[in-house]
Amino acid sequence: MDSNDFFRIPVWYPVLAGRTFLTSFVKLSSEAIEALKNGEERGFRGSPVSEAIKLMRHPMASIPGNCFVTVDKCAPTDTERFEAKHGAVFSPESAWKFLARSAKVRASAERGEVEYVCIRPYRHMNRTREFRLFIKDGKLFAMSQYYLLRHFRRLEGVKDKFYDLARNFVGEIIWMLPVKTLVMDIYFTASDEILVIDLNPWGPPTNPLLLHTWDRDWEKPQGIVLMPPPMKISGEVRVSF
Repeated sequence: MDSNDFFRIPVWYPVLAGRTFLTSFVKLSSEAIEALKNGEERGFRGSPVSEAIKLMRHPMASIPGNCFVTVDKCAPTDTERFEAKHGAVFSPESAWKFLARSAKVRASAERGEVEYVCIRPYRHMNRTREFRLFIKDGKLFAMSQYYLLRHFRRLEGVKDKFYDLARNFVGEIIWMLPVKTLVMDIYFTASDEILVIDLNPWGPPTNPLLLHTWDRDWEKPQGIVLMPPPMKISGEVRVSF
């Protein structure tokens, strides 16, 4: 298996099924993949789009409430639905529409990376509990806060505990992974259980988040990195126009 192939959800899911969100997979026909490439949002009866939507109906109906729907290697995070609803969808028609509207998804299909639609229950994420792990040669090198728009003061008191939990988690699961150097997005539940959200390859184009750059000394562990508190300016401040 090509190491890059492991970062497709349908490939890594059987390995980490006990450590991630319950997920269903709908295999797409080559005609449906072509329709996705072309951004076709609707299909007439018997069309590849209509058939794909029909196959999505049962797994989505078995999930109470909203679903979160992706393809093998990416989610439609560049759509207005993701901006407004964090990607939550209820019907297979809506799920397909926003996959087809996503430039990221269409580009992934164009690169030959799409084989399945991946369906899991939608879960509202507490932003203080999302992190990106940087795993080098089977060991946790660094851990970055995932949400970069604000400082969370509450994290200061639990950051060491979270880092220790993440380090232990990596130690427990690394034997399962055929790739030992990778980036892993995780979520801490309210009971501090760790669930895997996604896996990404090491290096560009994966975003290093608060590590800022991939051009660094990867021999010295970084630990956990959080957004700094807002800077306070004291003294006399003069502004000229």
